[in-house]
Formats: sequence, structure tokens, C-alpha cells
Amino acid sequence: MTTTAAFGWGSSHLNTTPAGKVDLDPAGRLAVQQTLARYAFALDHGDLVTLAGVLTEDATWTVNIAGEVEQGPFVGRPAILDLVREATEAQTDQRRRNLVNMVFRRADADTAVVWAYLMLTSNAGGASNVITTGFYTITLRNAESEWRIAKLFVGMDNAE
Repeated sequence: MTTTAAFGWGSSHLNTTPAGKVDLDPAGRLAVQQTLARYAFALDHGDLVTLAGVLTEDATWTVNIAGEVEQGPFVGRPAILDLVREATEAQTDQRRRNLVNMVFRRADADTAVVWAYLMLTSNAGGASNVITTGFYTITLRNAESEWRIAKLFVGMDNAE
């Protein structure tokens, strides 16, 4: 696939998540960030048990490539886990998801909306390469003192 991003392509999606009040103490912010780190590590290692633990039962996951190709939404924890299982079984390289420049768009004790940049790298054949860059918009819910991902949108700047 040769889809590549034009400058600012993600703005139309990012603008759908306007900023609001961020009323979450530092411990709460850290807990949200730890959930996102566990999500990335779980994907990178095919750890479906940990991935299941960071998703709500009704989570949704949508992927958009450069504003041109959309996959999903995949709805519900089982559908997301099936997608990840199939993708990781076909994978022949070691991937690393680097979530950086996290910005809390709005947050309170029950819900947080976070933006983050994605840099997806691969180590295949002894060489490391950037596969794609992009961004996430992630909505998390706090239930029973655990932050879990309820809605995840990943916008990739090119196909991986």
C-alpha cells in the first residue's frame, strides 16, 4: 500500500476531541500514562492477557491511514483481541510502539481523553527502522480504581 500522509491530515480527526478542563491530580495522570504504557508493551510482546486487562469490555479500536483508509471500528474486547492475535501471529519482526508527547485533552476522576504521538519501529534482520509515525486519541474510563481504554483511534501517516 502506498498511502502516505499530507501535511495536517490528522487535524480533522484531532479537532473532534476539543480541549476541556483537566481535573486530575499527578497520581491520576501517572496512572493513565501507566495504562497506556502497559497497552504498548502488551502489543509489542503479544501479551493478550495484559492487553485484555487495559481494555474495557466494550472498547472500540479504529485505525486510519493518512485519512484515506479506515479499518474498524473493532468493537468489544474479544474483537480487539482477535485482531491483535491474528496480526501478531503473522508478524515476523519485533515491533516497538513509542507513545510520546502525551497531552491530556480533558480529564476528571472518571474519564480521561489523551492525545499521543506514535512512532512504530521494527527490528528485522538486525536493523532497526521506523515503520510509521502517527497519533492516537484515547478515551479512558476509571472503574474500580483502574484506568482502562474505552475508545482508541490510531492515525498512521503511512501503511505499516
